[in-house]
Amino acid sequence: MDEISPRAYPLAGSTLTTRILNLVQQAYSYGQLKKGANESTKSLNRGLSEFIVMAADAQPLEILLHLPLLCEDKNVPYVFVRSKQALGRACGVSRPVVACSITINEGSQLKSQIKSIQQEIERLLV
Repeated sequence: MDEISPRAYPLAGSTLTTRILNLVQQAYSYGQLKKGANESTKSLNRGLSEFIVMAADAQPLEILLHLPLLCEDKNVPYVFVRSKQALGRACGVSRPVVACSITINEGSQLKSQIKSIQQEIERLLV
């Protein structure tokens, strides 16, 4: 396992990671997911992001480090999970995914789960 960079902050613990990856999987099946750093950046710029999930083991990590700045700018919660492989699987692809964005959908069944994870992420930042 690669060393996790201290810049990958906040890093979700294992229980939160599991909940995040489950939500990512559901968002994928509901079509509320943008995969990859570029798509995530676009959804942030368009104001469509509920929150951003990034992989702490992205190589080099710099390819993602514009996202936390953008998130703070747009007031969107963000979090790192340890593995891009696991994130890729949750996104429904067999390739590693370094970042994804859960997108806003007003009538979504995922609303309450998204809310609860946003609150968890905010707790990590305190």
